[in-house]
Amino acid sequence: HYKDGAWGSGTLYNDFTMPISVAATCLHYGQACFEGLKAFRHKDGSVRIFRPNENIKRLNKTLDHIVAPEVPHDLFMEGLMRVIKDNIEYVPPYESKGALYIRPLVIGTSPQIGIAPSKEYELVILVMPVGPYYKNGIKPVTAYIMEEYDRAAPSGTGHVKVAGNYAAGL
Repeated sequence: HYKDGAWGSGTLYNDFTMPISVAATCLHYGQACFEGLKAFRHKDGSVRIFRPNENIKRLNKTLDHIVAPEVPHDLFMEGLMRVIKDNIEYVPPYESKGALYIRPLVIGTSPQIGIAPSKEYELVILVMPVGPYYKNGIKPVTAYIMEEYDRAAPSGTGHVKVAGNYAAGL
């Protein structure tokens, strides 16, 4: 929880629900962003996370863009390790080609109606076991690269990972 200019140390929960004000800035002004990464079990039984340092960099780039406080690197890594260790039995076995999907989410939670950054935020790290993304393995595809077009509008949000970017795909 972020309040009064500082992030707290965090709490583990077994519940997927959280109370939130109907006037929270994440609901009205889009102060919501997330990442997605995975932890894999290897042949020797160890568990490794794929590129968490890159994910916290992108998360903080997004937070900066939506005028929200950055999550300190060490706090993010400590929280990530804490959640994975607490859910280690849900990391699928190596043979399954599955993974523990990790979804860090930051939302503005101050109850306010009026365009201004939230005063409080929640960082949530949700985890769940998943199967392989490509059930029949990864197969190469032919791609055409067009450099004269960009999916991101100038000064828009296409270059960051905000929740609203995915609404159009629904």
